[in-house]
Amino acid sequence: MLHVPGPARRSRRDSNPRTRLRRAVLYPLSYGSMAALGWPSDSLAPRVALRPARHTVVRGRTPALRRGGFLEEWWTVTHMHVAGAIHADVSTPGPQWLTKPADLNELDPALWSRNVSRDEHGRVGVAGIDVVDAIEREGSPLYLFDEDDFRHRARDFKSAFDGWNVYYAGKAMLTRTIARLVMEEGLGMDVCSGGELQVALAGGMDPARIGMHGNNKTSDELALALSNGVGHIVVDSLDEIGRIEQLCRDNDWHARVMVRVTPGVEAHTHEYIATAHEDQKFGFSIANGQAMVAMVRCHYSPYMDLLGIHSHIGSQIFDTGGFEVAALRTMKLSSQFTDATGVHLPELNLGGGFGIAYTSADSPSTPDALATGLREIVEHEARAHSMAVPKMSIEPGRAIVGPTTMAIYTVGTVKVVDLDGGGQRVYVSVDGGMSDNIRPALYGAEYSAVLANRTSSEPGVLSRVVGKHCEGGDILVRDVFLPSDIEPGDLIAVPDMGAYSREMASNYNHALRPPVVRVHNGELSAMIRRETMDDLLSLDVGR
Repeated sequence: MLHVPGPARRSRRDSNPRTRLRRAVLYPLSYGSMAALGWPSDSLAPRVALRPARHTVVRGRTPALRRGGFLEEWWTVTHMHVAGAIHADVSTPGPQWLTKPADLNELDPALWSRNVSRDEHGRVGVAGIDVVDAIEREGSPLYLFDEDDFRHRARDFKSAFDGWNVYYAGKAMLTRTIARLVMEEGLGMDVCSGGELQVALAGGMDPARIGMHGNNKTSDELALALSNGVGHIVVDSLDEIGRIEQLCRDNDWHARVMVRVTPGVEAHTHEYIATAHEDQKFGFSIANGQAMVAMVRCHYSPYMDLLGIHSHIGSQIFDTGGFEVAALRTMKLSSQFTDATGVHLPELNLGGGFGIAYTSADSPSTPDALATGLREIVEHEARAHSMAVPKMSIEPGRAIVGPTTMAIYTVGTVKVVDLDGGGQRVYVSVDGGMSDNIRPALYGAEYSAVLANRTSSEPGVLSRVVGKHCEGGDILVRDVFLPSDIEPGDLIAVPDMGAYSREMASNYNHALRPPVVRVHNGELSAMIRRETMDDLLSLDVGR
């Protein structure tokens, strides 16, 4: 039995009840030693009732509590306050939108690629490749990419927005394979760094169909874009305009540019992915006149052709309301520019940000519905300003690649914790985490998950899928119902992992980033191989 000796003099830190309770939880106490915490043992014991364990998921029985023994003391101290004052109040298990599925084995088609299903053995699979086979061949964890689904979604946008330029947003997910698919499906591509541009070119992307983004492009990145003849550069600052002019002057180049503006739209999305309000790093403000200044400067520069205006209101947006406001303000700006210069700007790019369903509660618009709504908005604004409808462009990324990819993890640990209000939550720890999907920690993004290597007839339990990193916020799926018989060795599949998962992956805790594995025609092939420890050590060149 460990005892916490009663100090002769209590420090200010010791007087903090949270500190003392934390010590009580960490170190099992005898009743006699509770006086060190300021709790009289004779008055404590009668007031704290012992409760039987409610561990209905973990196999085996919780040992009986022995009166006056170690287990009784541990149970008493650790249950004096069940999370309320120190931890978040979770008296309502799960968010309001979460409902327990009638069938935990069912796959919601809104969340998965078109070719995902369960086979006769209950295994989740993609186009004839089941997750067990994929893990046996490629290891765990991994991202599983459905090429045919990617092609279908690219075609859906190209067909719905017929007559518009459709640029795939490379920042969502970009590999040489994806660049080739984008090229073959007739889309353009927007990139936002020199690295993305290099990958797009290496994948065979026609530079004339590439738009170069970025709020702080370096001279080297701009030179790479200009020397390769990219279709246009989206300028984001007066400093950048000066850099482009200098490069063109020195190298006898000419730049085709669009001016990115901030129309002051508060998109209904997370603060970090809303990009059209005033207080943020992107673009020129329409409200303070800087957008017009930039447009006039580009127009009169001997080194630039001004093609038009670009805006982007944010990401994971489900309706066209924000786009309506953006179109109204950007087309008004275009009309004012025409009045001032006598020149009609031929193009308008409304960006992307079209949302997808990450949970069964999400209801995104289809490409056809988006196209119908945006066409009506643009045509209405053109009539209102007595101007011709410009050549329109959009930049879908997540909406194309997001549902094409699932992540597969192996369960390592299963724990049950008690919640305030009498509920419980099961913590399912897997062999990945925030290093392969930072979005839940960064944005509070919600995801779904299913038991993937088998079906189960057991009841569902409120679960949280967490990673293996040394962070309390290392959460992959915050709230989901999983079968109560889930156990180490099971496989978990998480849908909608195509966008911003591998692209934002890291080596935190020196984790190795998973591979991206393509499924096509019943075959598996690596698009990005799994990292090795040699990869990590090759960069560590110090002594």
